[in-house]
Amino acid sequence: MPKSRRRLRSARWFAPDNLVSFGHRARAKQLGWQDADFGKPVVAVVNTWSELNTCHAHFPERAADIKRGIAEAGGVPVELPAISLGEQLMKPSAMMFRNFLAMETEELLRAYPVDGAVVMGGCDKTTPGVLMGAISMNLPCIYVPAGAMMRGHFRGKTLGSGTDVWKYWDEKRAGHLSAAEWREIEFGIARTAGTCMTMGTAATMMIAAEALGFALPGSSSLPAVDSEHRRMARNAGARAVKMILDDYKPSDFLRAESFDNAITAVMAAGGSTNAVIHLTALARRCGIDLPLARFEQLAARTPVIANLKPTGKYVMEDLHRSGGIRALLRRVRSLLHTNAKTANGKTIGANIQGAKSYDDDVIRKLNNALASSGGLRVLRGTLAPHGCVIKPAAAAAHLHKHEGPALVFENIADLRKRIESPQLKVTPQSVLVLKNAGPIGGPGMPEWGQLPIPGKLLKRGVRDMLRISDARMSGTSYGACVLHVAPEAAAGGPLGLVENGDIISMDIAKGKLDLRADKNELARRRKKHSPQVMYDAESLSAYARLYIKHVRQANEGCDFDFAPNRPGAAEPFI
Repeated sequence: MPKSRRRLRSARWFAPDNLVSFGHRARAKQLGWQDADFGKPVVAVVNTWSELNTCHAHFPERAADIKRGIAEAGGVPVELPAISLGEQLMKPSAMMFRNFLAMETEELLRAYPVDGAVVMGGCDKTTPGVLMGAISMNLPCIYVPAGAMMRGHFRGKTLGSGTDVWKYWDEKRAGHLSAAEWREIEFGIARTAGTCMTMGTAATMMIAAEALGFALPGSSSLPAVDSEHRRMARNAGARAVKMILDDYKPSDFLRAESFDNAITAVMAAGGSTNAVIHLTALARRCGIDLPLARFEQLAARTPVIANLKPTGKYVMEDLHRSGGIRALLRRVRSLLHTNAKTANGKTIGANIQGAKSYDDDVIRKLNNALASSGGLRVLRGTLAPHGCVIKPAAAAAHLHKHEGPALVFENIADLRKRIESPQLKVTPQSVLVLKNAGPIGGPGMPEWGQLPIPGKLLKRGVRDMLRISDARMSGTSYGACVLHVAPEAAAGGPLGLVENGDIISMDIAKGKLDLRADKNELARRRKKHSPQVMYDAESLSAYARLYIKHVRQANEGCDFDFAPNRPGAAEPFI
């Protein structure tokens, strides 16, 4: 049954005839409210905008669009700013503050007189952050994705943010690109508001959010500056009001099948490995167990059909003109749980009904996929007892099975100090190993996993080699990079015991990653091993200390060990 106005959550603040509610109403009138506003659905617009978040530069305008839709549908919009996680400029990593945003979103929705919310995100960690908080609070809620920026340009070529940065930087390091050309790329690669236009973490998580059921159909592939994006935001505001009146909450549509759909969408899109961590954390907030094995099972049956960088050659703008995410999902409809409910009140099957692809090179047919599977592979073995991940489609084929001697870097500072040295003892068969870059060791698990190819090898034409770390990798990156090794080195994992010259073997087909070292030798090393973090404890901020003490490992989603594991939160006493 729809909620009556008297039963709205906000009425706890405004409806009673007592001194406390008198104060609430008087202060709301100080903000311009009228008597007619009390009793209407109050909708929070959780805005993750800042002037240092490049992906969200258009959010002030989009927040206005959302609020217009809320007001037109009979609600009262209230904009609530939350911490803005800008991937490019926030250090040591926006990932460190994802849990901060989750807590802030949850507490904003708990502490204020709101009946539901529209949460805004896009830049990598903002999407999982706001959704984690929204799930835990469990008020009626819909998500508005930022959308990707338009394609970049360089001398007649399309530039994809992130992906082409790595590509051209290596060419510059190898001496094949001039300073003037590099400067042209700097001016041409990011031309509009919006997230990375490649299938990086931002695009991956926007798509995952829609497939999960949190966003309006087709919204995740809309370019940020497209006029349709403004209309979508307005419609989302209106939909939030209806969700409140129907008391339609995340717990009403999020199921294990919803997460299967999100994973399938990510694999079909050739999405970022970061989705593994974020979807695991989101599932935990729902009380749903989502082990690495489930990602592996779904990846094995799902073809990669989105021909987008870094796996393919196009960008998000091309996906949009080719039919968008609805067309992509329609192509893998047989792999989806089509009866799964979504935020618009319909099933995902209904949402993609009638969608068409208009370019079969951008959104491939199943019989012409970029890869029959391989969007993700989980590896386990003596080097990663709790698992790690690799993106096979983005790695050179000759490295899918590889064995070689380790070249170890104790931390990111050590790597940056030595990687360009002409005296570095490295060959194309070497296995580059970066330690102490995980959730604790980083801290925050920064995107250091795409270890650079040593300069001396670049000049010899080497463009890929096996690289292993407990870090993450930008979703726009590529290469034979083994990531999220768990347990991490700083938590006492075997990665911390690796020494120069140790033989490491990887076999993607068998899902194996092993350190070939004598057990007695490893036991000797463990006795003298002291896990590291990048900073002295005394120099860490209060939040960093909290993070290091309570963060879970990568295979558990890197959420806090005290985070709620079911939807619904206690209401404040008024």
